[in-house]
Amino acid sequence: MKNILLVSNNQELIQNLETIVTFMGESCRARGVDDCERYLADGGADAVLIEYESPTVVKAIVEKFPHIPFVALVESNSQAVAGQNLVSVIATPLTYPVLTQAIHRCQEYSRRKPSLSRNSGNKTRLFRSLIGKSEQIQIVRRLVEQVAPTDATVLVLGESGTGKEVVARNVHFLSERKDGPFIPVNCGAIPGELLESELFGHEKGAFTGAISARKGRFELAEGGTLFLDEIGDMPLQMQVKLLRVLQERTFERVGGNKPLQCNVRIIAATHRNLETMISEEKFREDLFYRLNVFPIDSPALRQRKDDIPLLLQELNSRIQVEGAEGVRFTEQAIASLMEHEWPGNVRELSNLVERLMILYPGQIVDISDLPEKYQYGDVHAYEPDYPEEILEREAFNTLFAESAALEEAEEQTQSENTSENMVSSSLPEEGVNLKEYLSELEVTLIRQALDNQDWVVARAADKLGMRRTTLVEKMRKYDIQRTEEA
Repeated sequence: MKNILLVSNNQELIQNLETIVTFMGESCRARGVDDCERYLADGGADAVLIEYESPTVVKAIVEKFPHIPFVALVESNSQAVAGQNLVSVIATPLTYPVLTQAIHRCQEYSRRKPSLSRNSGNKTRLFRSLIGKSEQIQIVRRLVEQVAPTDATVLVLGESGTGKEVVARNVHFLSERKDGPFIPVNCGAIPGELLESELFGHEKGAFTGAISARKGRFELAEGGTLFLDEIGDMPLQMQVKLLRVLQERTFERVGGNKPLQCNVRIIAATHRNLETMISEEKFREDLFYRLNVFPIDSPALRQRKDDIPLLLQELNSRIQVEGAEGVRFTEQAIASLMEHEWPGNVRELSNLVERLMILYPGQIVDISDLPEKYQYGDVHAYEPDYPEEILEREAFNTLFAESAALEEAEEQTQSENTSENMVSSSLPEEGVNLKEYLSELEVTLIRQALDNQDWVVARAADKLGMRRTTLVEKMRKYDIQRTEEA
């Protein structure tokens, strides 16, 4: 809602309304009851909040502007009933949740009005952070703050999508190495035979295709932090080599024999249970204890559902910083999201916000606007009740548009059929005598032109784009004469 009109003769009520609406981030204007019709007729408004002091006057105003959604502000004992473009009736004193729900109805009335064009928002990338007030996330933040100033190796554990890389980046940015590089490596995304070269680099000619020497990730991360994501997917052969680097702080490039010193902090992460993998002999126990110096458990979103409102606010803030319009949520929508189990964790939540941002840019999202799998409890979708005036006008516009399209299609078909009848571009299988075919076509066209012009030779010649004398010669040549009617 870009322009909300507040209508009342009560200045105290107007001031309260302006405070709440402005706090919600909406823009508004105030008018008295007598001036509101003129204002709406001149410039209009996206929605109108009007005091229901005189039912007859309010009803007349509402009916006069059927394309604008109205919200009536009533005393607790009022008998006002919502309907058509009077989309909601709310009692004073107002509360933020109730007013949010009412503005959502106004938004839906305008968004779903017949023939209204809908613009989708721009797609944007989201970055998640350690946002929340839950005990679980407070513990994570405290652990990050405690370990960041040290050079201890950190192992971040947690399900996919919980933000393990975010934890690693926070450790780096709070450490004394923050001015150095932060180099992430996904051990599960690089084939085992290439992982050694990726981590340690290679010398020229070390293998086929090594046309020059290349630095590895350890060298690139010198003085900074190397983040080994999905360490549980690292092949056993590479685990041995990584263990040696952690122990001795030296390594050699592939194809080289010169030891290189490394001053790199290691942060590893995995969604796997490494202790189970050790028992199955899929992960080295000695490497596990080298990495597991300072473990941090990144909690699943279902374990900290109370953080969802703050996460939504953070995701929206980041969207707006990047220049796109965010979305806001009603209390019912947030409560429904907090019932979801979130198997994809924070990544799933950010993807949902991005999807809703595209569908409802800058709007308020209610529970009925959420994808079905995120809807919990009783869902009562608001269905706008439009006055007959709007529906009839839209029906006529649709009917005329369909008729015009049908006529255009028929004209196109007739034009194509005429062209096909005049000249066939397909050569018959048995062949054709081109001279005879062209002569017959010429005779047919001359007879059509003469018949259409009532055998007035001069007008027929104009139709055929030739001189009258030329047409007379052709009529003699083909012996074209007018047949007397019986």
